[in-house]
Amino acid sequence: MHTEPNAEVILETKDLFAGYIPGVNILNGCNMHVAKGELVGIIGPNGAGKSTLLKAVFGLVGIRSGTVTLGGEDITGLKADKLVTKGVGFVPQSNNVFPSLTIAENLQMGLYQKPKIYDERLQFVTGLFPELSKRLRARAGSLSGGERQMVAMSRALMMDPSVLLLDEPSAGLSPVRQDETFINVSEINRAGVSVLIVEQNARRCLQICDRGYVLDQGKDAYTGRGRELMNDPKVIELYLGTLAADQEKADRKSADPTAAVPPGAAGPAPQVAARAVPPSAPDQR
Repeated sequence: MHTEPNAEVILETKDLFAGYIPGVNILNGCNMHVAKGELVGIIGPNGAGKSTLLKAVFGLVGIRSGTVTLGGEDITGLKADKLVTKGVGFVPQSNNVFPSLTIAENLQMGLYQKPKIYDERLQFVTGLFPELSKRLRARAGSLSGGERQMVAMSRALMMDPSVLLLDEPSAGLSPVRQDETFINVSEINRAGVSVLIVEQNARRCLQICDRGYVLDQGKDAYTGRGRELMNDPKVIELYLGTLAADQEKADRKSADPTAAVPPGAAGPAPQVAARAVPPSAPDQR
């Protein structure tokens, strides 16, 4: 969604320092803002602090200094449940649906603070994603990765957020499902929701974004219009080439999980549920 230069700022971070371990910062003075109606992308190399930025905004990572504001109100350090009531939605990269519950029950979980507006918000999300209305009784655990992402985003939208935070929604999906996910993100934004998206698929992200930020070592190294960043020689040389190679490897793995297994080696280990931020291995993306 195109925004005017002087559009109202919905979400902003100023000089943000944050991290998981005392004395070790992942974010080192990060500045970023999202205007009303904007779709803003965050890209950068692994370990740059992309996911940490979203988690710091959403109260999941300790902020050492700096501020986070929502519509001009200081929300620095508020807990996730308070942020949801104030209009911040968050979709983590993994473990973002309740697999044993139906789609309808997942959506209801998104409204546990405001159950009376369920019918109204259900109409909104099924208007965005009509296929949901046909499968409300299906178990989330029976869905494909792309369908799960759609349910996860829909659940976050049930509380009518003013800004939606998306942590690598295309991760682990096949190229076709990735395209569907980026289309869904664009549809959400066109419906009037401001979006801040972290993505490893840098080129595809910049194609749909109004503006983008390149994070490096916990700081905003570059910023500009999405298409401008995609064609910036310095950004291409320093970041997009490496990120494209990483994405190509990820796409091959998604298409054929056994491709990287050498002959005679054991197949891929079964996936197990993990906490979003393991204390013994902090996520520094």
